[in-house]
Amino acid sequence: MINYETYCEIVDCRERQQLTLVQTARTLGLNAQTVAKWAKCSQYRARRHTPRSSRLDPFKDRVLLLLEMYPYSAQQIHRLLREDGFDGGLTIVKDYVHTIRANGGGSFDGFGWMLAVLQKQISSEDLQHQISDLPELDVLLDRLYTGRLSDRNKSLSTLACHLGIPINTICAFLGISIGTYGAYKRNFAKGGSQALFAPRQCSTRKRDDETLKAVIFKVLHEPPSNYGINRTTWTMPLLRKVIGENGQQACPDVIRSITRAAGYHWRKARVVLTSTDPTYSEKLDRIHSILANLQSDEAFFSIDEYGPFAVKMYGGRKLAAPGEQSVVPQWQKSRGSLILTAALELFSNQITCFYSDKKNTDEMIKMMDVLIGKYADRRKIYLSWDAASWHIAKRLNQRIEEHNANVATSGGVIVETAPLPSGAQFLNVIESVFSGMSRAIIHSSDYPSIDAAKGAINRYFEERNDHFQKNHQRAGRKIWGKEREPATFSDSSNCKDPRYR
Repeated sequence: MINYETYCEIVDCRERQQLTLVQTARTLGLNAQTVAKWAKCSQYRARRHTPRSSRLDPFKDRVLLLLEMYPYSAQQIHRLLREDGFDGGLTIVKDYVHTIRANGGGSFDGFGWMLAVLQKQISSEDLQHQISDLPELDVLLDRLYTGRLSDRNKSLSTLACHLGIPINTICAFLGISIGTYGAYKRNFAKGGSQALFAPRQCSTRKRDDETLKAVIFKVLHEPPSNYGINRTTWTMPLLRKVIGENGQQACPDVIRSITRAAGYHWRKARVVLTSTDPTYSEKLDRIHSILANLQSDEAFFSIDEYGPFAVKMYGGRKLAAPGEQSVVPQWQKSRGSLILTAALELFSNQITCFYSDKKNTDEMIKMMDVLIGKYADRRKIYLSWDAASWHIAKRLNQRIEEHNANVATSGGVIVETAPLPSGAQFLNVIESVFSGMSRAIIHSSDYPSIDAAKGAINRYFEERNDHFQKNHQRAGRKIWGKEREPATFSDSSNCKDPRYR
């Protein structure tokens, strides 16, 4: 049977092009007899399909009714039809069922089916006939009509699941969550009706684990230095890490709930700092301008001293057990005194430091010489510090002028100062680093000697410098996870954290 377009091509070849039957057949790729047959026809006539009767015709209404009652498979429907006298094969039933479902017909109403089961509109005999392959069906039906509400939910969800009713439909009808439905399904698959209807046992929460509690408080009762950590107090990440190394895993929320339940808590205080410098805005704008236009061959240093501080027992903020009160003697014999002079380069985030006997102009000149030697590859360096008298001394300014005069003739690094407003030490970026160092290894400490304190400070800055050499990042934000105050220059900064200075 050819289509209408092919018939038109045959007519065109014969009448307009005057081709023979054989030539037409060769041109269109058709049989010569087919061309001869259609060349005789005055018009195109499509083949008429005569519908044939099927053995399934008398039973099609029955199939529709069965599919609306329950999502039977084609095999189940074939078996039921044979009981009603159908003598056809399975294939014809499968094809018809597939056609009905593809056209959206015979859809099974799961919501209506569950409602009919609860209202006993479907008898137990019909249910047993529909779900004959479900194990322990008798127990489920008994609990469905005689049990408590939870038993009815468990039974009906199991029956509906076996029928293939969607999860969302089951949960919406019973008013349960998907998690609860999943628990019912797992219990029945694991242990049948006995596991499904077993009395609920109280689950043990992680926060109630006595072994975990013992590990947490064992770690809290020890200093971090016992675990190779260069700190004097615990933080949550470190606490969690060490607890994991002791064979217990717990998230911060669990650790927090355990310690809070035992009465542990954090305490803190805050002091507001201000400046009274009349040229505050001008000095601030100049520093902002320098930082905004800093070139790759320039370096900006935030410089200050930490100390003097006595090496003795220090109090600090730490997690305290119920009824525990840390005591620090008011009068102590000092084991020595330290002054740390340091500079923070804001681009590479590197600390340059040494220990001083005094805070004076000589130490500032020494720091300038150290930075000139260390950053000899730079064209210019900026030195920024607060308005302490030895930072703005005439002798220091003369030394800088002499150095720059020599640079003009023999070459080298130009030095320029960018002083902070008076009374604004809280804007000095290195104060943020000092506060982080103090919080980590000075507060709550009791170093036996000056050398022990120096060792802890040196290790702190070595680890910090090494971190930023491998992970380059400009000073800013809460760098390294150690500085409580953002180590960035801003008029809203409070780099000198009063809690740890």
